[in-house]
Amino acid sequence: MWLQILLAIWGCIPELSSNCKDMTNASSAYFGIVGGAAIGAVVSWWIYYRQKKITEKQDFILNRIKEVDENHEQLLKKLQVVEQHHDDTLNTILELSKKIDHIVEKQDRLQELMNKSDSNK
Repeated sequence: MWLQILLAIWGCIPELSSNCKDMTNASSAYFGIVGGAAIGAVVSWWIYYRQKKITEKQDFILNRIKEVDENHEQLLKKLQVVEQHHDDTLNTILELSKKIDHIVEKQDRLQELMNKSDSNK
C-alpha cells in the first residue's frame, strides 16, 4: 500500500513495476539518490567504526603511557633517595678518612718526638 503511494508520488519506476512504461529519467534519478544514500550510509558507518576503534586504541596507549610515566616518576624519586644516601655515605667515609689521616699524622709526630728524645739520651 505505502509502496504504491510512494510510486504514485515519485512517478512510475520501471525497475520496480512491470506494468510501467515511463520513459523519463526520473526512475534513474530516484535509484541514484537511494543508491547514493545507501552507499553513503555504509561509508559513514565504516568511517565511524574505524574512528571508534582507533580512538579506543589511542586511549589505551595514552593510559599506558600515563602509567609508564607515573612508574618513571616513582623510580626517579627512589633513585634520588638512593643517590642522597650514597652521597651521605661517601661524605661520612671521607670524614672518617680525614680523621684517620689526622690520627696517623699525630702518631707519626709522636713517634718522631719519641725517636728524637731517645736519640738525645
